[in-house]
Amino acid sequence: MEYKSMDAAQLKAEHAAVEQKFQALKAKNLKLDMSRGKPGKEQLDLVSDMLTVLSKPEDCIIDGFDVRNYGELTGLPCAKVFFAELLGCKPEECFIGGNASLTLMYDTVSKAYTHGLLHSEKPWCKLDKVKFLCPSPGYDRHFKVSETFGMEMITIPMTETGPDMDAVEEAVKDPAVKGMWCVPKYSNPEGVIYSAETIDRIAHLKPAAPDFLLIWDNAYCIHEFEGDYVPFPDILSLCREAGSPDMVFEFASTSKVTFPGAGVSVMAASVDNLKYMTGLIGMQAISSDKVNQLRHVRYLKDKAHALELMKRHAAVLGPKFRAVLNALDKEIAPLGIATWKRPTGGYFVSLDTNDGLAKRTLTLCKEAGVVMTGAGATFPYGKDPRDRNIRIAPSLPPVEELEAAIDVFCTCLKLAALEQLLANK
Repeated sequence: MEYKSMDAAQLKAEHAAVEQKFQALKAKNLKLDMSRGKPGKEQLDLVSDMLTVLSKPEDCIIDGFDVRNYGELTGLPCAKVFFAELLGCKPEECFIGGNASLTLMYDTVSKAYTHGLLHSEKPWCKLDKVKFLCPSPGYDRHFKVSETFGMEMITIPMTETGPDMDAVEEAVKDPAVKGMWCVPKYSNPEGVIYSAETIDRIAHLKPAAPDFLLIWDNAYCIHEFEGDYVPFPDILSLCREAGSPDMVFEFASTSKVTFPGAGVSVMAASVDNLKYMTGLIGMQAISSDKVNQLRHVRYLKDKAHALELMKRHAAVLGPKFRAVLNALDKEIAPLGIATWKRPTGGYFVSLDTNDGLAKRTLTLCKEAGVVMTGAGATFPYGKDPRDRNIRIAPSLPPVEELEAAIDVFCTCLKLAALEQLLANK
């Protein structure tokens, strides 16, 4: 029975029962973490044999080059070939970095501020205002990068097919709008795959800013946990065909393929963009960890082999996501107090409570020993205008701990909803 259909007496009785369960959960002194999209131990163990791929000095030689030494600022050629196949672009369009694509994204924005991009009239730090488009709900770390540089963030609503493109096309008419964050496949946290029409409209954008920066964070490009691999288009080719080859910078990494703390990242962009950026990066670095680049190429081999590995990851992740969705279907769906997405890839479940319940729900979760991403984090400035979006990250805990955590979450959501309804009676 939906809570909104209950009379005052029924609500009070339900509140008493849920409050009793909440207190019992608190008494367990749980310490459970669903705050970030971290791979669990079982996933890390899947790939731990990668550590022995380079076991002898001669293993570190490729094409006559010793990866233990200086050199190859833009990355090993074999690593460029691997990522180019993964993303669908060309090896010469790839710059190979360290373990975190976020570092490359931050560095790209930073260089736009200090030096400007290839087509900038002046560094962004010399402009009166810089605005950035932020599809929301979105990735909190993207928004933090924008906030760090003092950008004015413009919220673009997310739809079932990606960002609201009518809003995007209108916004880019302003020359102060310098870019947009995008997670095109299994978006964080919605799990949306941008439609072909949306991607085509993005590639054909004609921003007023000549140095508009499309940040294409393809973090989950091979990260299905249900069903078959879903191919995606090469955004670099699409932008080139649309007449804007230098508009897009694409990013990806092996963070959730191998080791998050010891993976390899890639920045893919036009050859002209990479030439310009490499000239700047060369002032701060000699190269990234080429031993790790070679280790990854030798272990992952090619796209087909990487996809086989991702099926093994899916065997671990699938039951965790099903545990969350099954609990929500059973405990929350009949009550009419929230809706949620049903992703088939990525690392999150995005849930929308009834308006005004997210903060209270997560406060109660914390009291009961379950840590989750803060309410509002999926919106610019950490402010959810309707106080409703909650990002659930099922990947880290073992299934039994996850089931305990989602039980706490459902109880807290019920309690927050009942408190609100009783207060309004």
